[in-house]
Amino acid sequence: MRTFGKWLGRILLALILALVAVGFWKRTEIEQLYSVVTLYDEDKIVANFSGMEHLFPTREVPRGEGPVSDLSQGPEATLPEAVGPWVAERTITGLVVLKDGALVHESYYQDTTDTDRRMSFSVAKSFLSALFGVIVAEGHIDSLDDPVVKYATSLKGGAYDGASIRDVLQMSSGIVFDEDYLDFNSDINRMSRVLALGGSMDQFAAGLKETFIEPGTQWQYVSIDTHVLSMVIRGATGRNIAGLLSEKVVQPLGLEASPLYIVDGNNVAFVLGGLNLRTRDYARFGQMFLQNGMYNGAQVVPNDWVVKSTIPSAKTAPGALQYGYQWWMPKDAREGEFFGIGIYGQYIYVNRPLGVVIAMNSADRRFKEAGITDGNIAMFRQIAEAL
Repeated sequence: MRTFGKWLGRILLALILALVAVGFWKRTEIEQLYSVVTLYDEDKIVANFSGMEHLFPTREVPRGEGPVSDLSQGPEATLPEAVGPWVAERTITGLVVLKDGALVHESYYQDTTDTDRRMSFSVAKSFLSALFGVIVAEGHIDSLDDPVVKYATSLKGGAYDGASIRDVLQMSSGIVFDEDYLDFNSDINRMSRVLALGGSMDQFAAGLKETFIEPGTQWQYVSIDTHVLSMVIRGATGRNIAGLLSEKVVQPLGLEASPLYIVDGNNVAFVLGGLNLRTRDYARFGQMFLQNGMYNGAQVVPNDWVVKSTIPSAKTAPGALQYGYQWWMPKDAREGEFFGIGIYGQYIYVNRPLGVVIAMNSADRRFKEAGITDGNIAMFRQIAEAL
């Protein structure tokens, strides 16, 4: 019996040592997985969204050596009284308002600062759309009606085989993909765990096999579609997204700080939601789109791409928010009004007729509740109309 106890003790000790060794060996993956699981916890969410580079591997999108573009100081705007309660209710962390290209309001909350590089979530999709327009104009892609597998060959035989680039740009790929962030087992959360554990986003996309409808038939928001667009760009150009975005978009904008992309285990940019910028730099990007792709006297994004991207063209349901090429329009779409949006309340709102850009970052845990998005759009309109 004493001998058995001795052997049992040795076995337990060996198991403990093995677990410690595995934990040390896989420490980075375990820490990143823990970051995913706790990313939206109430006591951590604000700090997490302003410091993603401390939680996940990132890749710099160099701003270049050029000067920071000027945001001239306009007269301080008197915002509607309703803005104060709204800021608190929506857990807003940063708010920047431009009028005719001048900075007329800037405020930061929840102990965040103006130099924080804040998580974009799906606002990043609008940045990739801008890059896509440049790549098309440069002739790297023959037609938006080309099949995505022409450029992203690893997708052959999977769910995307049969979808055109236009289908994917408009979120009409027809693939089966559960986008519920609140369901641990949803596709979007499975994808997040692949990212956290150092897996391959390309392989994840290639592993999707099911469709629910013919491509181009019905709009359904599917974040992985945007990753497929990045596969198309990389296949067409032979270059990485961070380098291309730096050269074609970021450097011409004269941003204050180099953006950071969260990356997968192959150092591939998490383009569908992993871009991190200062709030003023989000506003600069919005101002460029307000000016039909022009910024600092240069045509950064082709004018015709800006137009096509920001008008309703996808087959969204009646009475729903409308969609173009990775940009949104309100339900009652007005000419020259569009926005990028990310979960938990990230926005770039553009109102071209009124000359207004609003960049907002938030940590709004109630973002999915009925009426929240409509309420935010209504507030943006109220601010724009008050200037």
